[in-house]
Amino acid sequence: MRGESAFARARIVTVVLGIVLTLTMAMLSACDKNTAASQLDGNAADTLLGAIEAGVDGEALTYWAELNGNAAGIKPTFQEVPFFQEWQKKTRVKLDFIQPPQNQAKDAINVLLASGELPDMMEYEWNSFPGGPEKAIKDGYILRLNEAIDAYAPNLKKYLSEHPEIDKQIRTADGSYYMFPFIQGDERLRTYQGLILRKDWLDELGLGVPVTIHEWHTVLKAFKERKGIEAPLTFLGVPSPLFGIDGGGFIGAYGIKKDFYVEDGQVKFGPQEAGYRDFLALFRDWYAEGLIDRNFAAVDSMTQDVSMLTGRSGASIWNAGAGIGTWLPVLRENDPGAKLIAAPYPVLHKGERSKFGQRASAVGFSGVAISSKSKHVEQAVRMLDYGYGPEGHMLFNFGIEGLSYEMKDGYPRYTDLILNNPDKLAPSQALAMYTRASYFGPFVQDIRYMEQYYMLPEQKEAIRLWSDTDAAIYALPSTPKTEKESAELSAIMQDVTTLVDEMSLKIILGIEPLSAFDAYVEQLKSLNIDRAIGLQQTALERYNQSLMNERGKE
Repeated sequence: MRGESAFARARIVTVVLGIVLTLTMAMLSACDKNTAASQLDGNAADTLLGAIEAGVDGEALTYWAELNGNAAGIKPTFQEVPFFQEWQKKTRVKLDFIQPPQNQAKDAINVLLASGELPDMMEYEWNSFPGGPEKAIKDGYILRLNEAIDAYAPNLKKYLSEHPEIDKQIRTADGSYYMFPFIQGDERLRTYQGLILRKDWLDELGLGVPVTIHEWHTVLKAFKERKGIEAPLTFLGVPSPLFGIDGGGFIGAYGIKKDFYVEDGQVKFGPQEAGYRDFLALFRDWYAEGLIDRNFAAVDSMTQDVSMLTGRSGASIWNAGAGIGTWLPVLRENDPGAKLIAAPYPVLHKGERSKFGQRASAVGFSGVAISSKSKHVEQAVRMLDYGYGPEGHMLFNFGIEGLSYEMKDGYPRYTDLILNNPDKLAPSQALAMYTRASYFGPFVQDIRYMEQYYMLPEQKEAIRLWSDTDAAIYALPSTPKTEKESAELSAIMQDVTTLVDEMSLKIILGIEPLSAFDAYVEQLKSLNIDRAIGLQQTALERYNQSLMNERGKE
């Protein structure tokens, strides 16, 4: 949009937020009249919560976690979200939630750990803890769960015994279980993100869906010059600069990714490869031309939503659900002719196959650990184990039977409360209210969730396109490391990551010349990046050997 659009954008944003924040009794009354929830009065949430509190046992357990953004936009606290109410009811465990500010989990947990006042359970990316999870155990922050899982977690124990490849990824190299994990066992669940464009704009400008980097330049330039778009391309820059590029968007065209990867059995680190210089040169040029969001390093998910929904941007890198599934219905509310389309991961030359694209690990980075100071270990373990059992599996993936899903011919089908919400919540928002299927948690994700969640043809085509890469060949699995390895790797990568982000920004913004890349690579070497690669290589070889040994027993 042009200069006069600030006020217009503000009005649209107000409308959008109004849609998002309106979850009322109309939602409940539209559901099956036989369900208890549909019979609640105007104080439905309070009444349901009161019933839950009456039905749980003993002292409340404390639970530290960041609320998912799709839920937080509707109900700002955990206790207001129906899923968390039902989870407490089913397990007869009352929870007191400690909720850090959105996008500030890392800083908040550092403060929490330093305070010494630890909750019973903490949901966090424990692999990112300095020194790794084994160090967190040794320092007395979290509990080694081996004995507790043996004694109180039959569902998780059974799953891991049937999936040894998963079992090896949720333990440290010293053999310690440290969290209740989020598991995406089905390969089809692990690709859900890629490039998205305004198809109606492409049609208006007489342009096709871009495939090569050159075609992308043509499209973004047309958005800028012929439509007057302020920020043609936007992507996430929070919690770290270029965060939205990490999955392989644009950077993958140069044969690398902004992280560790494996090529011919050898671990490599993309930001020190020559291809990273070429990627920085591209984004430096695009930034100078005004094709990239001027504030790209500060873009969070809400900012990205606003840019795409108000027409400030016409291209982004985001999910099939939270992106296409959320944006398209809102766009069509304001403009029935609005269209979104997915684009394949870009390549340099026509006919090439993309080497990289977004692909999640089978085991999610985030998991729930139990504090070493908890006086309710058995109760906490049994509650967390619930998600891996048959009943918990259905709650975490599909929600409340008769309300958010119904069984039809043995298949759990989402109701209109999820897929055609009466209060105009997007499916991603409704799902986040009643399930954890569309993000993470202590459970195994079910492919049947995706089969229904991605109901728009644009979403189905997006998954097909984004999955058509060689990302699986080059992916580095979640390789367990010893405490010593984790501590050394963490210390190195803290400095390396800071340097990569700082120099990437400086080169893209034009603060440093492109020729500074060579000196930057030397700085990476002085920070022992080669040692970090060696540690990853050792862990990878040990992991591969353990899998070979396991297969040899079969």
